[in-house]
Amino acid sequence: MSKLAGKVAVVTGASKGIGAAIAKSLAAEGASVVVNYSSSKEGADKVVNEITSAGGKAVAVKGDVSKTAEAHGIIDSAVKNFGRLDILVNNSGVYEFKPIEQVTEENFHHMFNINVLGLLLTTQAAVKHMKEGGSIINIGSLVNRIFPADSSVYSGTKGAVDAITGVLSRELGARKIRVNSLNPGMVETEGTKSVGIAGSEFEKITIAQTPLGRVGQPPDIASIAVFLASEDSGWLTGEHLFAGGGFR
Repeated sequence: MSKLAGKVAVVTGASKGIGAAIAKSLAAEGASVVVNYSSSKEGADKVVNEITSAGGKAVAVKGDVSKTAEAHGIIDSAVKNFGRLDILVNNSGVYEFKPIEQVTEENFHHMFNINVLGLLLTTQAAVKHMKEGGSIINIGSLVNRIFPADSSVYSGTKGAVDAITGVLSRELGARKIRVNSLNPGMVETEGTKSVGIAGSEFEKITIAQTPLGRVGQPPDIASIAVFLASEDSGWLTGEHLFAGGGFR
């Protein structure tokens, strides 16, 4: 039997990259999935089509997680379309790397609003519907372990994600809702290609320091998300799982 048969999941920022891979993997294990997007309807529709073509259930839902009404609308769409909510993957995120001299208020608020406030708003809406056995998966980052230069704001947002994960695991534990962070290392996505990381000297250095000898691919992260969403991880909450091929 599929691990997530009968479950309903929301994956934010799921039109591409890690989010898309997670949405498809959850659906492959039997979950009905809300594929959230902020701007790329084409990308979200493609993910939904891949899921439904394989026999799964999914809908694309637009919404900016950093705005209360839209964040709550994303969650409400799961209940409207599928009748319940069991799994929330807070994947929406943005990143910029700037030395401290170049950090601006706009730069700060852009990242914190999406990476941190967005997570809080979607979770706030989700817990109204989640029952015992619910799983919240927050996508963090390996930056919290390696502290790369020029990432003060981005690393700050991901440090907040880990802290919030710990707090919410305590708040929601009595309701038997689990909350964990999944923290990827470098993963090859449309984003890393567009900013020139893929194939760069930085990527080569990262691979050289990674025991498994390569950068990650979205399915590497998606399979761990399935584990955290399922009862296979039923005794885990408040954990920070680092997924970077052993990179330290």
